[in-house]
Amino acid sequence: MENNLLPATLDKRETVHHAIWDDAPWNDEVSVPLHPKPFIEANTLTVDIEHLQHDCIIPVFSKDNERTISHPEFVEAAVQAAETLFGKENVSVPELRVSHTIKGRTPDAIHKPAAELLETEKTLYYERMAFAFEIPLIQETVGGNLLTLTAGGVRCYNHENLFGKKSLEHFKVFIGFKNMVCCNMCVSTDGFTEELSAASTSELMAKILLLFQGYSPELHLSRMQALTNFSITESQFAQILGKCRLHQHLPKQEKNQIPVLHFTDTQIHAVAKEYFSNENFGSYLDGSISLWNMYNLLTGANKGSYIDQFLTRSLNAFELTCGVADALHNPDSPYRWFIS
Repeated sequence: MENNLLPATLDKRETVHHAIWDDAPWNDEVSVPLHPKPFIEANTLTVDIEHLQHDCIIPVFSKDNERTISHPEFVEAAVQAAETLFGKENVSVPELRVSHTIKGRTPDAIHKPAAELLETEKTLYYERMAFAFEIPLIQETVGGNLLTLTAGGVRCYNHENLFGKKSLEHFKVFIGFKNMVCCNMCVSTDGFTEELSAASTSELMAKILLLFQGYSPELHLSRMQALTNFSITESQFAQILGKCRLHQHLPKQEKNQIPVLHFTDTQIHAVAKEYFSNENFGSYLDGSISLWNMYNLLTGANKGSYIDQFLTRSLNAFELTCGVADALHNPDSPYRWFIS
């Protein structure tokens, strides 16, 4: 499909692409993975879109028996939006991860013991699904790591009232960058919507396209690049982790005056462990750590999140790290609490 949307926006993106095309992918100092890693782990499974299309049923709204927008239709809407903006040849095959299998059976097998069910009598769908695909047209290097423009989304049927009548359905969509060293997702505010509502696949695609068009990869890259210019000591790092552990136990009134933190104690513990052991993003010999490395420790810990919290915590990792950078030189920063 010929792309004639937002010429000014596309020109900027082409400039980013050509600026790094000559050196980044082949630069010896750029870290690239030897083996692909999943962008999310936790309790998820890898599936392909054909499995979702042919082996899974589509849930309905029970009051009027109207079908929901299926997982494959969501994926296809996002891919088509990206193809409209970047060109079909510049969009990779989506990686799909699912969790929370919902099993059922056909009506004629209602009285059969589970062990005696035939494969043709079983039904299933996945309550939660996440996907991501790359747009290799736009790449850049930050902190010696190759980043590739990546988009995707999350769908959770448990966020819908399937016991009622058909209503607007809810989706989470993002466009940002994938760190190709670790496949950690880098998400910023203008590249993420936590609740995109749509009644049809055409409306869904149109809203996804608007999100993609409104995202500034240049601004996102510049903010991530800025993180490489800040380092904190081991004591400051320990102070931040300690405050993160305290955060969830604060009195409500005090907690409301501090920026939100979505990471769990288990994930903060994982960040502390990786500070010593992570070969790519751990501490330096003197115990200090760059905020770029701390950010990647947070996004790495986020890969253990359940699907429904994955993108929210991805954004939270970016906001927390940028907030710490601001607090280092701004005593009035709301993030000052984390380092004081």
